Amino acid sequence: MRESLRAGIAIYNDGEFHAAHDAWEAHWLDLKAGTDDEQLLHGLIQFTASVYHAHNGNWEGCTGLARSASEYLEVLPEQYRGVAIEELRPFLADLAADPELLERRPPIDLVHEGSVPRVADLEPEALAIAAPVLAEEWGYDEAVLEQASSYVVRDLERGRDDSRFISLLYDFAREAENRGIIYSRLSGHVERRAAKESDVEGLF
Repeated sequence: MRESLRAGIAIYNDGEFHAAHDAWEAHWLDLKAGTDDEQLLHGLIQFTASVYHAHNGNWEGCTGLARSASEYLEVLPEQYRGVAIEELRPFLADLAADPELLERRPPIDLVHEGSVPRVADLEPEALAIAAPVLAEEWGYDEAVLEQASSYVVRDLERGRDDSRFISLLYDFAREAENRGIIYSRLSGHVERRAAKESDVEGLF
């Protein structure tokens, strides 16, 4: 839960309002309706969608989602799962009343565990969730980033925190001007790792 939650928050804080929900959706769909965790993710999904609609001039969509996000989040304490809910409530009320608010000022940041996480600063486990989401948003093959991310998770489980895939995922997230080159390198490493593992499996 924590890694998915933090990944989506960081994606949102980086201004990718449309993509943020993709980090939460799979986890949210597995939760029982009405539980606090489900209310949190449902509220955050609708909150980010509201901000996205405001940025695209869909005032009706913005206000409706801002109101429903408030309803989901209102049952939670001021801090839940490290998320500063108390900071969201007045912002959502303002957005529901005036969706053109975001034409005059930027949206509120999401605070998690006392800080404002960004994708470039995520822990490797959370970055492994964020990277495929961003790949799809930026027009790259999501499957390549999903495979690279699975290697990151497996390497970390084996006690390896020096995986080349970790550094390449960070570079992919941080270096917009070189992202195409980094993606090509990442694709090559994924192909070689897959071929190597296939060869090993063929021995047994």
